[in-house]
Amino acid sequence: MIPNHIIVRFGELTTKGKNRKNFTRKLLNNTKEILKDFDKLTYQLTYDHLYIMLNGSDPQGVMDKLKTVFGIHSFSLCYKVDADLEKVKEVAAYIINHDEGMSFKIDTKRNDKSFPMTSLEMNKAIAGYVFHNTTKEDLRVDVHHPDILVKVEYRKDYAYVMDNVVLGAGGYPVGIGGKALLMLSGGIDSPVAGYLMMKRGIDIECIHYASPPYTNEKAREKVLDLVDVMKNYGHGKITVHIIPFTQIQLSIYDHADESYAITIMRRMMYRIAQKVAQERNCKAIVNGESVGQVASQTLDSMQVINEVINTPVIRPVACADKLEIIKLAEEIGTYDISIRPFEDCCTIFTPHNPATKPKSYRCEAYESEWDYQAQIDEAVANKETIVIDSTYKNDEEDDLF
Repeated sequence: MIPNHIIVRFGELTTKGKNRKNFTRKLLNNTKEILKDFDKLTYQLTYDHLYIMLNGSDPQGVMDKLKTVFGIHSFSLCYKVDADLEKVKEVAAYIINHDEGMSFKIDTKRNDKSFPMTSLEMNKAIAGYVFHNTTKEDLRVDVHHPDILVKVEYRKDYAYVMDNVVLGAGGYPVGIGGKALLMLSGGIDSPVAGYLMMKRGIDIECIHYASPPYTNEKAREKVLDLVDVMKNYGHGKITVHIIPFTQIQLSIYDHADESYAITIMRRMMYRIAQKVAQERNCKAIVNGESVGQVASQTLDSMQVINEVINTPVIRPVACADKLEIIKLAEEIGTYDISIRPFEDCCTIFTPHNPATKPKSYRCEAYESEWDYQAQIDEAVANKETIVIDSTYKNDEEDDLF
């Protein structure tokens, strides 16, 4: 017996009132993008649910992909059968007998109130059939914490029999809240920040600052591999802008005191990010800064760095400690990539004694020593733009270590 449907539940999207259709349609489009490799699937969007018809597709493969789609509260494998209680019993027994769990609950809802039995009576009838048609000697009913929850939705002409509820990623469909530019370093924090933004329905593009020959080519590959993981939480593709940053960093060290190098470098990065964000219609800049984690992330440093732009800067992990960030990175699949031993431009050029309470007037004095704006314009003009989608493949994966 093979499930022929997956039923998707919306969760937080149900609170959206008049905007609900916009959210559910965006969710449908994102789901289709994520599942586009399963070309047999068909979809039906209703007010309360999204129904995915499998048409012979691998149920587990589809479910694995669905777990990453923001906007989905939960989903279940589903068997659509005729509105015949005997057939419903057979499917329920099949589900329970093929699950490792030893306790179960039947939860029936009747859309067709003309059916002669109440929901409670149907629950008892189905459970009785299960007990008479099982090989599990210790099988029992548990209405509070069952190992197996079989939900039955009974309608006039057909019934849905649903397997255990699988929790989805939650949040809002990516793109419903506009677009932001993520400053992606290749470390642990920034991919997590990007993930959290997407969970709130914000589409992202990424900007990465490369300083060859000081940064290894493998650092660039690491960033693209991170984006390859992150794309699965959106709509299947993310655009990355790689900025040539070497000349700007060398100029900073030529004209500024070493203790101010990181502060001025971040100010330059923010200026570049704002310029790219404006070109790409991004409404905010996002980064993985966590308050007090490093010298450039003290409140004094953030204030001095932030003042060079007027685009909003969002820091989703600002109040999280490192262990919390690491745990989430492990859960979303970016941690093992982030810890590959290839340094980015921030870590390679870290000064010995960076200023933790920098002053704006000192930054401005150092910056006045050279024409940094011309270098910023040149760096943006020479950026490399890459779209990471399902066709991306790192041909050197086996040589990364």
